[in-house]
Amino acid sequence: MAYRNIVCAAFRDPTGPVFYAINPANGEALAGEFHRASLQDADDALKGAEHAFQEYKNINKDTKAAFLRAIADEISWLGDTLICRAAEESGLPVGRLQGEMGRTIGQLRLFANLVEEGSWVNAIIDVALPDRKPLPRADIRRMMVPLGPVVVFGASNFPLAFSVAGGDTASALAAGCPVVVKAHPAHLGTSALVGGAILKAIEKTGLPPGLFSLLYDDGHTIGAHLVKHPKTKAVAFTGSFKGGNALIQLSQEREQPIPVFAEMGSINPIVLLPEAMNNRAQTLASQCAASIGLGAGQFCTNPGLMLAIKSPSLESFKAGLAEAIKEMPSATMLTPGICENYGSLSKAVLNANGVTLIAESPLVNTELQSQSVARVATVSATNFLNNKQLQEEIFGPYSLLVIAEDTDELTALVASLEGQLTATVMAEKSELHNYPELISTLTDKTGRIILNGVPTGVEVSAAMQHGGPFPATNDSRFTSVGSTAVYRFVRPIAWQDWDDDLLPDALKANNPLGIYRLVDLNWTKQ
Repeated sequence: MAYRNIVCAAFRDPTGPVFYAINPANGEALAGEFHRASLQDADDALKGAEHAFQEYKNINKDTKAAFLRAIADEISWLGDTLICRAAEESGLPVGRLQGEMGRTIGQLRLFANLVEEGSWVNAIIDVALPDRKPLPRADIRRMMVPLGPVVVFGASNFPLAFSVAGGDTASALAAGCPVVVKAHPAHLGTSALVGGAILKAIEKTGLPPGLFSLLYDDGHTIGAHLVKHPKTKAVAFTGSFKGGNALIQLSQEREQPIPVFAEMGSINPIVLLPEAMNNRAQTLASQCAASIGLGAGQFCTNPGLMLAIKSPSLESFKAGLAEAIKEMPSATMLTPGICENYGSLSKAVLNANGVTLIAESPLVNTELQSQSVARVATVSATNFLNNKQLQEEIFGPYSLLVIAEDTDELTALVASLEGQLTATVMAEKSELHNYPELISTLTDKTGRIILNGVPTGVEVSAAMQHGGPFPATNDSRFTSVGSTAVYRFVRPIAWQDWDDDLLPDALKANNPLGIYRLVDLNWTKQ
């Protein structure tokens, strides 16, 4: 079967070389030929998106909600066909992918509910005050409106939930923005199946075909072209710091700079406080090890760093951690390249000054390729503070335990950290009041602070914040998970002195979603 670029709901004739998806477990090419998108494909996709935007930005909210639910239904009906293809392309177990499929469907329906309810547009109505002295006030009404076509880059570690119909696409469509997706080269068949589901939903709901396009490329040419294209109004990316930073730079080189929302990884420190360590060292070791190895460590919230104060109970923790890591079987990593990079980086760090191996897993499946080996190492706080490279993310089942001599040194470790997606405190509640400076500093470093829980596992909800200070993300004001992710793709506009019947529905006087500001301070002469 040949897969061609889905551009404006039509298949173009292939103009580029053929390439294939690879099964990382055995290195074999999977069925299906994929054609690299041409620059003309990208231009056509964005031309169609711009045309669709003029209709879609004003579409009835109930129609938009029905569209998002139709995508969810179409993905659901793909069932095992989608799960099996995703498993072949990613090496992820079927159970994990079934959960991810449920998350993908669930967040589409979450955004459908958000759109239908309507208050997310933040409608504000400041009624006219014609009798105000010394000057009257105009009638001013403000709400959020969509930016325009959004380019989404599929992520390597979530072939469904952060990919073609993932949270970036769902939130952009909910905001009223058409989407052009650059498929991740490791998930070509999975992307084609989900892209087809979106096209069916567009057809069923009678929406403009340019609302969604899907392009393939196994390099960087098309991605760069999409970011620089004048019709692109925003970009969403989940991946490496190098990749995200490159897109940010491209966006700033445009004649008209645009926002890029890049989630670029994190080492997600776990701070282990003394009383908790004294009372439950073995339990903490088991918790940390399970989180380190979950999904072969291929989560952006994987705990790559543990911070603790030197004590006898810390030795018990290290012993429990070593035991758990040694019992951890290998797992197929997402791609051969990711596996090779993990192996080289996790071994190289052992050559850094003062770093020693605590344990690594000997349980490697030699019958399969791209197998992870879980590793944990340790280093003193002094050596960590003197080596910035020890803060770099190692994508895989790896973590570094940093040992401080006392509370002051532990606080200094926290202060030295760069921005993080998450930070965790393992503590007894009775001891938390002893560390106000440490906890206050930790909140400056992260988008989500967790008490007595592991960072892996990101709830899709209204309150979730999946983003943090640079370099975890390039704009910590926004989240890429949860319903407030929609605010990445909108801007405010104020309407002044327009008749009620000419205003958008959300700003009309009889709209219950408007926030009426009826009380004002009176101006008086001083």
